[in-house]
Amino acid sequence: MNESSNVADKLLNDVRLLRQKLGSDLHDRLAGALYHRAAQVSAVGVHVTGRPAVDWDLGADKILTSRWLGFPIMIFALMAILWLTIQGANVPSGLLADFFFWLEGHLETGMKAIGSPWWLTGFLVNGVYRGLAWVISVMLPPMAIFFPIFTFLEDIGYLPRVSFNLDRLFRWCGANGKQSLTMGMGFGCNAAGVTSCRIIDSPRERLIAILTNNFMLCNGRWPTIILLATVFVAASFNPAWSGIVATATVVAVTLIGVAVTFAMSKFLSSTVLKGEPSHFFLELPPYRKPNLLRIFHRSLIDRTIYVLGRACVTAAPAGAVIWLLGNINAGDQSLMAYAISWLNPIGQFLGMDGVILLAYIVAIPANEIIVPTMIMAYMAGTRMTELDDMGELATLFHNNGWTFTTAICMMLFSLLHYPCATTTWTIYRETGSVKWTIWSNLMPLILAVVVCASVAQLSRWLN
Repeated sequence: MNESSNVADKLLNDVRLLRQKLGSDLHDRLAGALYHRAAQVSAVGVHVTGRPAVDWDLGADKILTSRWLGFPIMIFALMAILWLTIQGANVPSGLLADFFFWLEGHLETGMKAIGSPWWLTGFLVNGVYRGLAWVISVMLPPMAIFFPIFTFLEDIGYLPRVSFNLDRLFRWCGANGKQSLTMGMGFGCNAAGVTSCRIIDSPRERLIAILTNNFMLCNGRWPTIILLATVFVAASFNPAWSGIVATATVVAVTLIGVAVTFAMSKFLSSTVLKGEPSHFFLELPPYRKPNLLRIFHRSLIDRTIYVLGRACVTAAPAGAVIWLLGNINAGDQSLMAYAISWLNPIGQFLGMDGVILLAYIVAIPANEIIVPTMIMAYMAGTRMTELDDMGELATLFHNNGWTFTTAICMMLFSLLHYPCATTTWTIYRETGSVKWTIWSNLMPLILAVVVCASVAQLSRWLN
């Protein structure tokens, strides 16, 4: 037994020494050697007559996968996509909201005409229906813009180049380069991003991608980040530059989310999900003409409609809960007022207030209703509402004690906090594990609490 153990120890020691001698880039060098040899064989056996054609793919790859230009181009593309999504979604979102609220008025009138009691009308129309209306009007336009753009980049062959550029960072994190594709999908919807993790073959690396996808800003969180960036950051600059400043702020928050994804992937791969990283060999596909019919079907049918349907299922009960909290009184106060009073000390510790925390709690099914819930609570209303004028909204926030620190903490909390109910259910479906589903909620919540509390305490110390 001792002799066998000694032989095994010696063998393992030799393996470690050989690994150190060969270096960490052995697989890259092997892949490079294979392709170099294939090119040599091709050069001997294949003869091109006439003038050789220009290799546009190779020329494009020298730019898009360049060590110096690859990352700036990716950041610029991200800014362009976000700007198109933000600017393009404003008008259709407003039109949808106007239509749904016009329809709400007619539904309310119809319910009263048939003798429906006020509480049933309020619960069904001002609660359930209005919650659904908010989710559809806020989610549908951005997804209808973002997913086709994302699918277009995927179809022409650019997204594999993004994976190639980011693969070195993911290997440092102990993760897989394909995670960059799932992160990109998470910008549209985290539930879709979690589902797309199926492309990662390694179960360990797939789980890392699933657990960290929440740090990508989804459709439901864009309106909150954009609102805060416009009201509290861009308002300090010349109006001519406000749009650019707001977009730059949103991009900065997005890049913080990317950095957190790398950091948490490294943490997970070094602790609870420690293991040998798999090697990701990606043969870059050729650039190709986009297939518009395929882009339309995959982006709008397979992704937008599918995700929106699941979000609506979870948004309906959220609207009902919000209405009940605002309309059921205990003594001289509503349940919402009591909840705000109880949550306020915790909110102050995190640099926010009780209204913000309550909005995030009741909006677990759908982040789209966070801002309407906050406005309802600040105005002591009985239904979710919205202020169209940014000036009125800024005044409402300032009158309720908001500062620049409040906005920063809320943006960070929105970026880092637990996933919505749709994403949580998707995580459970993909992992089949209650433990990892709970971990997917606790990990970002703990991180959000630590970060926001630290920023709030630092702000108080500086002031």
